[in-house]
Amino acid sequence: MSDENNNEELRPRKMRGVAFPKAKYGVILAIIIIIVVNLVYYKETIFSFFK
Repeated sequence: MSDENNNEELRPRKMRGVAFPKAKYGVILAIIIIIVVNLVYYKETIFSFFK
């Protein structure tokens, strides 16, 4: 029971009420951002393969 109290006290007082999103959503968002940036950056090269 003391482990639960120690884990809760690790976060600062102002951040205890903040709900953090799951890590998997951050990974999915990062992958989507990387794909979109690469599509914008390499648009000419990618579309030249389809012609």
